[in-house]
Amino acid sequence: MAIHSPLPQTDSLARSTLISMGVRIAAIITLATVFSYLHLVRTLRSEALTQLDRHVQERLEREQTIFVLAEDNHSLLKKALADKLTEYHAQEPEARFDSLFAQNPDGTVRNRPEVFDGTRMPALVVPRDVKMDAGLRRRILASYDVLAQYGPAFHSRFTNTYIVLPEGPLILFWPDSPNWYREAESDFTPLSLEFMVLSLSANNSARETRWCAAYPDPVARSWMVSVSTPLDIGGRHVATMGHDVLLKELMARTTNVHLPGAYNILFRDDGQLLAHPELHLEGATESYNLLQSSAPAGAGAGELASEEKHTHLRAIFERVTRREPNQTVLELPEHREYLAASRLRGPGWNFVTVLTESEVTRPALQAARYVLGFGVASLLLELAIMYWVLRRQITRPLMAFNEATDRVAAGDFKVTLDTQRKDELGRLAGAFRLMADKVQEREDALRHANEGLEQRVDERTRELREVNRKLVDVARRAGMAEVATNVLHNVGNVLNSVSASALVAREQLAALRIEQVRKVAGLLGTHQGELATFLSQDERGRKLVPYLDELARNLEQEREQLAGHLDEIEQYTHHIGTIVSQQQSYARSPQLIESVVLAEVMEDALRINAAGLTRHEVKVERHLEPIPSVVTDKHKVLMVLTNLISNAKNAMNGVEPEKRLLTVRVEPGLGESVRLEVADQGVGIPPELLTRIFEHGFTTRDDGHGFGLHFSALAAGELGGSLRVHSDGPGRGATFTLELPLQPPAV
Repeated sequence: MAIHSPLPQTDSLARSTLISMGVRIAAIITLATVFSYLHLVRTLRSEALTQLDRHVQERLEREQTIFVLAEDNHSLLKKALADKLTEYHAQEPEARFDSLFAQNPDGTVRNRPEVFDGTRMPALVVPRDVKMDAGLRRRILASYDVLAQYGPAFHSRFTNTYIVLPEGPLILFWPDSPNWYREAESDFTPLSLEFMVLSLSANNSARETRWCAAYPDPVARSWMVSVSTPLDIGGRHVATMGHDVLLKELMARTTNVHLPGAYNILFRDDGQLLAHPELHLEGATESYNLLQSSAPAGAGAGELASEEKHTHLRAIFERVTRREPNQTVLELPEHREYLAASRLRGPGWNFVTVLTESEVTRPALQAARYVLGFGVASLLLELAIMYWVLRRQITRPLMAFNEATDRVAAGDFKVTLDTQRKDELGRLAGAFRLMADKVQEREDALRHANEGLEQRVDERTRELREVNRKLVDVARRAGMAEVATNVLHNVGNVLNSVSASALVAREQLAALRIEQVRKVAGLLGTHQGELATFLSQDERGRKLVPYLDELARNLEQEREQLAGHLDEIEQYTHHIGTIVSQQQSYARSPQLIESVVLAEVMEDALRINAAGLTRHEVKVERHLEPIPSVVTDKHKVLMVLTNLISNAKNAMNGVEPEKRLLTVRVEPGLGESVRLEVADQGVGIPPELLTRIFEHGFTTRDDGHGFGLHFSALAAGELGGSLRVHSDGPGRGATFTLELPLQPPAV
């Protein structure tokens, strides 16, 4: 018998199939990568611009602090100097003036070196052409005493503090440059400096605080900016007080804190660049101005001296100065950058954060590369596996059938084929062998059945072991989720109290009557020339001292209340740490058992919820009977009570404020036990829900999660007690009862 069954070239067919499939999958991976990249770019751009806007607003609040502080300092100096001038009006300054200062051979008046300590005392430089008289000496001594009193306190935030008199004398407190007064030239005069020019009435009719441009100090040669405020008495300019801020400190504060991949710059409306990561003005003789047509050379520009960077900075300046009002985030498309700009209140300088577009798109590009690389690697691996499977499972069996056909055609019916396969080829092999060897049909069938049965038993055993391992893993994860849920819920309760206390503290802080002090200061400033008459004869003046005393008492009371709220926040924060530590120890160690006074624990739970109870206008009624101490886990009891009180507070949100009453009880229970109750006058619980109230995930609140009462019931059981609930129905409140044994249960 001759049987011929020529097969197609299965190897070539498998390769062509793999190539076709690979091309289709590669196209899908490419499209997915492109769409993923575009989506990530849009998402990251939106997030980056939002973060940029938030960052510049937060930085603006921090950077404005020093400018607002300068104005407050100057208000204090003006008041102090005016009072000191009034005090010294009738004194003869000759003796004390000569003990502190002396005229030098060059005609200037400076501090006596033998009595001067530059780190603790103000310095004096009087130009040689200034004519000294008794009035000028009194103003110099008054300024000296004011700086000696306030200069050390201001030095922590400002480089120095100075007072300049219109005639030219300069009184300076600068501990970091104690020899400044010696190094000043004899012809030095501060009257020509910009900060002094800005204080003249012709240039500052409003007599307000002004910030000058950056300039190198004539003596120390350090670049700085100055803030000055004039003082007028009786319509006459008597002094100008000010602070200096070193430009390197201003630059460090501006440039060192920035978003990843971004940088900050600071410039004035006249184009002067004050801060830039690449700006170095030490040793320079002129500042860097963005309005110059070309990059300035020798202005401390460093790498900014290139025309490319100067053009870039000028484009930023023009885009920022031409923006719409209240517009913060800007685009600079020609340089592929995003800008976040805002003005500093006080000097009116422009604070700008620059973020390149490449920093925004870089994560998206990296993600796209990762997706593409991972997809290509997965495709190659899948194709290799499929090729191996096709060769092993399809090509080789077909070649075996081809050989068996040739042997049958030659008359050899004892062929060997793989009959254990569970697919069509296996069934075909079985039929082929049945046709070829009918004599050994039953014996071979029995042997194959036994072998198949053993294999199935082994496979089922392996499957059962795998299912058991997965069940153990699922149970483990469920336990971890339970612990995490308990931690989040209890910490959330305490954080609500922290937030409430912080809100109350902020409201009380906003309600502080600081403006009344300013009004009193204004009233005194209006009558400073006739202060004694005003206080003794004027009706408002006679009431002023009692009013100030009452205002001081009110401010002290409000300060004590704020301190109390901060103490509560500290206590709540400590309790959050205790909750986390207790849950960690609960996951791997026995409970912490100690002797506990339950009345104190109930009071602690009320204190934790005090801010929320106050905000929701909930009245608390206590019935705390004196009972013996209980040996139990204190923090677990505290978490249960905190949760019950918080739920009771929330249950009374829909009740009129005058009916919101929370009742707590601590009393002996039945036998060797104690009972703790938390009762509210809230919405109540329907009878059909009483049996489900402690189920995991069950809640009646729209924003609830159903973890708190479930955890509390579990905790009560672990403590050897129980947690029960009673309610007469909707609108009639609810009572939760925690019953605990006097001694802990056996572990």
